[in-house]
Amino acid sequence: MNKEMLSALDALEKEKGVKKEVVVEAMEAALVSAYKRNYGQAQNVEVDFDEKTGNIHIYAVKEVTEEVFDSRLEVALKEALTINEAYEIGDEIRFEVTPKDFGRIAAQTAKQVILQRVREAERNIIYDQYIKYENEIMQGVVERRDSRYIYVNLGKIEAILSRNDQMPNEHYEPHDRIKVFVTKVENTPKGPQVHVSRTHPDLVKRLFEQEVPEIFDGTVEIVSISREAGDRTKMAVRSTDANVDPVGTCVGPRGQRVQAVVNELAGENMDIIEWVDDPAVYIANALNPAQVVDVWFDDENDKAATVIVPDYQLSLAIGKRGQNARLAAKLTGFKIDIKSESEAEEAAVQAPAATATADDTTAAPEASEAAPTAETAEVPTTDQATSDGTDEQAD
Repeated sequence: MNKEMLSALDALEKEKGVKKEVVVEAMEAALVSAYKRNYGQAQNVEVDFDEKTGNIHIYAVKEVTEEVFDSRLEVALKEALTINEAYEIGDEIRFEVTPKDFGRIAAQTAKQVILQRVREAERNIIYDQYIKYENEIMQGVVERRDSRYIYVNLGKIEAILSRNDQMPNEHYEPHDRIKVFVTKVENTPKGPQVHVSRTHPDLVKRLFEQEVPEIFDGTVEIVSISREAGDRTKMAVRSTDANVDPVGTCVGPRGQRVQAVVNELAGENMDIIEWVDDPAVYIANALNPAQVVDVWFDDENDKAATVIVPDYQLSLAIGKRGQNARLAAKLTGFKIDIKSESEAEEAAVQAPAATATADDTTAAPEASEAAPTAETAEVPTTDQATSDGTDEQAD
C-alpha cells in the first residue's frame, strides 16, 4: 500500500502538475483531522509521513510542566526525566500514538480532505497559468452553448463568451476555432473562471500586433481605437520613426496585413488614420473617407468642434445611422457637430441679422421715451380745436 501511495503521488505530480509536497501536506492535515475525530486522546497532534518508505506515524506533542492540568497537552517533569534526564520545564516531547486500528473511517476522512486539497491545488495552478493571459489574445475551440454563454475551450479550462461579447454578424458552431480577447480571469470558489470577448476594441489591437511587426516592436503606436463590432472600426496610429509611414505599415503590401485582420473579424470594415498633434487635422482625418473643408472649435467647450464638409459629402461624413461621426467622436474624444457648407453660410448670414435685430431692440426704448414729448407738443388743446373750428365756420 505504501509503495502504491508513493507511485500515486509521483503520477499525480506528472499528470496534474501538483507538487508532491502539496499533496503530502494535505495528507498530513487530513490524517490529523481524522485522528482527532476518531481518537480524541490527544489534542496537539503531528503527523510524520516518510516520503521514502510511505510510512505514516502520528505523534502527540506535550509540554513538560511541574504539575499536569491536562494530560492531553502536558506531561509531568518527573515522567519526562524518566525518558531523558535532559528535559526541562517548557520542553516539548513527542509521543507516538499511531492507532493500530486506524481504519476505514479515518482513511475515508483523510481521502476526502486530500481530494479537496488536490482540487484546490489544481485550481491554483490553472489560475496562475491563465492570469498571465489577461488582456491578451488566445485561440480556442467552441465547445458548446446555452442560453447565456458560448463555452470556448482554451486547453485546461473552458472560457465563457457572453452575449455582449459575441459579434452580431458571427454564428458560432461546435469545433469552430476562434481568436478571443481575455478580459478577466477570476479565482472563484468553484474554480478559475475566464471571461473572453470578440467585441473588445483591444482585440483589434492585439490582432494588428500579430500581423504588423512594427507595432509589436513599438516603431508604430496605436493611439486610439473606436469600434462597433461586426461593422466598422477606426484606429489612429502614429510612428516614432519619421521614415516609417504608420498607415501604410498597418495596411501592408497590397493590403495584406489589414486584410488578415479583416478576415479574422468576419469582414469588419477597418479605417486606419494617422494621429497628429493638431486637433483640427486629427478630427478631419477621423472623419475619413469624407472630405473636410474646415473645423471650428467652441470657445466655451474646448472638447466640442463643428466640422464643415461639402454639401455632397454630408451624408458620407455622418455615415449610416450616424456611425462615421459617432466613431470619429469616440476616437478623438471631441463632441463633433457636422454641417454642410450651405448650412454654414446660411448660419453666417443669419448671425449678422440677428445682431442687427438685437441692436434695434436695444435702441427702441430710447425712441419710445422721446416720442411722448413730441406728440404732446404737436397735439392741440381743446380750446384751440374749438376756436379753429369756429373760424372756419365764420369764413
